[in-house]
Amino acid sequence: MRWNRPVSGVGPGQSRLVIVTVIVVAVMIPVLLSVGAGDQKRISIYSGSANYTLNVQDRDGKEYVDLLEILQPLGATSIRSDRSSWRLRFGNAESEFIPEKARARIRGSDFDLPGKFKLENGRGLVPLASLSTLLPQFLGAPVAFRESSRRLFIGNVSVHFVAQVNRANPPSLVMEFSSPVNPMIATEPGKLRMIFTHEPLVPPGSQTLTFDSKIIPSANYAESNGAAEIAVNSSVPLLASFSNDGRTITIAPAPQRQLQTSIPAPEQQPTSATAIAPPQAGAASSVTNASPPATYFAVVDASHGGEERGAALSDQLSEKDVTLAFARRLKQELEAHGLSTQLLRESDISLGVEQRAILTNASHPAVYICLHASSEGNGVRLYTAMLPAGAESRGPFLDWETAQSASRATSQVVETSLATEFEKRQVAVRSLMAPLRPLNNVTTAAIAIEVASPASGIVDLNSPQYQQLISESIASGVLAVRDKLGAAR
Repeated sequence: MRWNRPVSGVGPGQSRLVIVTVIVVAVMIPVLLSVGAGDQKRISIYSGSANYTLNVQDRDGKEYVDLLEILQPLGATSIRSDRSSWRLRFGNAESEFIPEKARARIRGSDFDLPGKFKLENGRGLVPLASLSTLLPQFLGAPVAFRESSRRLFIGNVSVHFVAQVNRANPPSLVMEFSSPVNPMIATEPGKLRMIFTHEPLVPPGSQTLTFDSKIIPSANYAESNGAAEIAVNSSVPLLASFSNDGRTITIAPAPQRQLQTSIPAPEQQPTSATAIAPPQAGAASSVTNASPPATYFAVVDASHGGEERGAALSDQLSEKDVTLAFARRLKQELEAHGLSTQLLRESDISLGVEQRAILTNASHPAVYICLHASSEGNGVRLYTAMLPAGAESRGPFLDWETAQSASRATSQVVETSLATEFEKRQVAVRSLMAPLRPLNNVTTAAIAIEVASPASGIVDLNSPQYQQLISESIASGVLAVRDKLGAAR
């Protein structure tokens, strides 16, 4: 993938890196803390071989989880089931559970459960409170379960951190982590929050850290619903930057910029046929007349095109060709599920980032999906907008550079849902923020998906089987949060 023109303030050398300075705007923190799943309860499991999250179910006033789903990522498993018993084998450990009985047999020994075992459509559900007892019998390793926050640690996998304020002018908070981290970051008045859903972060000696600084006086650590959070308190807006391969996060006062560009706000779109456009030189805003636009549920954007080839994935394979093939297949998959879809380009043509944002905003979709391809690494990387400091929105007008701000929480919901679907299909996935245009100019939920090759190699990046796997994952992820994306189109 080759970056499009970065937002102002991010230099060309930085634009290829995800460890760049981030300025984030206020979003709905409760949405982030629930891992983008509304009121869905989650448990996060951390081990030396895999970190993952699963849904938690309520049964008989207790919290339950699928035991097979917990063990499958950790080793070879098999089950045998009938009406009278459910037998699970993990490695050389044999177990038996009886439906509606609060007892289990593992490796020939009996164990009491804090609630009755549930067998539902072949799924074996055990009480969440039983995991500290059951899992060591299967794994032969120590297990620490933080039941109040639903975070489970297998073996010695904890990520620790230290924090201190640098007394420069202005001061900055430097946080050093024992392993790379990639939190979601959001701000609200007086706070910058970092939410860790994929890292086994543990608290320092005290969950409240105080610093000898009037600008950054303190930070708080908390855990909830399968996630850990660090909230940095401040008297001024903050920004976060990453370095040292994700092991260092530096938090400092955000610089202020004044921008004059603006676009109509999505909740006050003109009722006549108009296209949303960035301002022309010397103008505060620009709205151009156009034919009445079609309305789609999804807009799919195959990056690059025409003379802009994108990354050279191999001697014969250009990024622009791979993204177009993915876009066509994804359109078929979305429409097969009843989601009307528009392709921004259906052939090898050039579109600038401004044009892509204009066309998308004019179609008023529920979600914008931008596709990229890469020869680096394997699996999929998901990107949401990295927003610069923008001008103030006024009345029916939004600042062009930060038009995504009102939809950013919804974009995070889509990102989390897609990540879940990729993980279900054992596709390596990572969630990031980046200055990747035109995400920040789009007024609806917006996400960029960078598809790298499967483990079999770059030649299979363009294979129908791999493209179908990726497209099915995206479609399933969008469908899972369809009700959160506004009225169906």
